[in-house]
Amino acid sequence: MTNFHIDENKRRRSIYLLPNAFTTANLFSGFYAVVQAMNGRFEIAAIAIFLAMVFDGMDGRVARLTNTQSAFGEQYDSLSDMTSFGIAPALVMYEWSLQGLGRWGWLAAFIYVVGAALRLARFNITVGTIDKRFFQGLPSPAAAALVAGFVWLSVDNKFALGDRGIAWTAFVLTVYAGVCMVSNAPFYSGKTFALGRSVPFWVMLVVVAVFVFVSSDPPLVLFGLFVVYGLSGWFLMLWRWRRARQLNRLRQAGYASSADTSVKAAVPYISDTLDDAGAGEPGEDTHPPIFRR
Repeated sequence: MTNFHIDENKRRRSIYLLPNAFTTANLFSGFYAVVQAMNGRFEIAAIAIFLAMVFDGMDGRVARLTNTQSAFGEQYDSLSDMTSFGIAPALVMYEWSLQGLGRWGWLAAFIYVVGAALRLARFNITVGTIDKRFFQGLPSPAAAALVAGFVWLSVDNKFALGDRGIAWTAFVLTVYAGVCMVSNAPFYSGKTFALGRSVPFWVMLVVVAVFVFVSSDPPLVLFGLFVVYGLSGWFLMLWRWRRARQLNRLRQAGYASSADTSVKAAVPYISDTLDDAGAGEPGEDTHPPIFRR
């Protein structure tokens, strides 16, 4: 019995290597992005953030496929996400463009950082209670992709940093990403898609077409895809709101129809009662008992 408890304690103190290795690669990519931004190599910094997204998407799926989930892995992944998708994109954007706006620049970067922190904290406490098909608020990797994608697109197309329009566009995009992370807009999570199940052959062709499409112009295509995803939650929220209003109207119309039907059913009874009561002799109390005072 004693040996059993010792083995159990050792098992609880141990960690799973494979999923945590991907999480470490995620953390390294975020740190590497910050270092490259400090050295003025913003294109490499943006690419490193996208690599962090790839590693972040793999660690959770590997843990589920190999049945190696653990509380340690969840906390480690959350802290790594805060570095790679919270601090790193804000610092890259600030070093690239926002610092030219003075205090407005670092305020925009801070709004993004605090939005990522609140997003991750809310996700950790609601992960078991919300619909797994949708994220509540823009997920931090997608927010990081918006920021890093804009930097990558601008550097690749050699946009002039001296143009104030670029700086204020970066400001608006950074603030938008930070606010979206703490919003209640639903964004599709993709967690219901099981990698282990069989799919039709045409799905593989679609995957190949996506790779070809992205490789044609990675900065432009990736940024465009994440812009569409970053707006999709608001359209879905608007659609849900309109559907809820229609359901309320139909429900109210149903109640009105039920009330009209009840009245129509009661009116003939009352009319017949009044007609029968009116057939009495003059001077008699011709009102039915229900109408007497």
